[in-house]
Amino acid sequence: MKFFYGPMDCGKSTLALQMDYNHARQGRRGLVLTTIDRAGPGRLSTRIGLGKEAVEVGADLDIRGLVRQRWSQGIRVDYLICDEASFYTVAQIEQLADLVDTSDVDVYAFGLATDFRTSLFPAAQRLFELADEVTRVQVEVLCWCGRPGLLNARVVNGGIAREGDQVVIGDTDADDTVADTTAADVRYQVLCRRHHRVGNLGPAARPDGQLRLV
Repeated sequence: MKFFYGPMDCGKSTLALQMDYNHARQGRRGLVLTTIDRAGPGRLSTRIGLGKEAVEVGADLDIRGLVRQRWSQGIRVDYLICDEASFYTVAQIEQLADLVDTSDVDVYAFGLATDFRTSLFPAAQRLFELADEVTRVQVEVLCWCGRPGLLNARVVNGGIAREGDQVVIGDTDADDTVADTTAADVRYQVLCRRHHRVGNLGPAARPDGQLRLV
């Protein structure tokens, strides 16, 4: 089980698709999974325009059961590509580890490490604890000041939010983990640690195309 992590815009989803392509072209059979992707349910997408159909990982999905169901249908599953894995449940991370240990299924997980408060996502923490290999994605993301962008700031009505639900996506009805943000201007911006801590978003407005997603 390998976990690839990094802030927004560092190419995690692009790497996930490349990993899937590399394994598939060698004759291996895999499943691509994701959750709350920017393109909507059942789709793994990237900011550079690449995409692929994927299994949507809801909170009640038993990933281990999903793989075993495919096997019962005579469908091979040699590996799993798990994008947005930081938004999975801790139980689902345990299921991934079990598939690796008991069924020799390779798992490649991709996601954020920390939320807008710089706290670890529970699933990401469990991946750090269980993964055989942890790799920071090396595509450099810059803060507005030119320093390395390390942290994802949640910007609400023009200012950095310090409180709120851990996972927020615009234009989504409220439930246990997702708040309704339709009444507020909510976006995310990558900052260096210094400017995240002091709440400095820089002198310029957000660039065109800045996505309103986690």
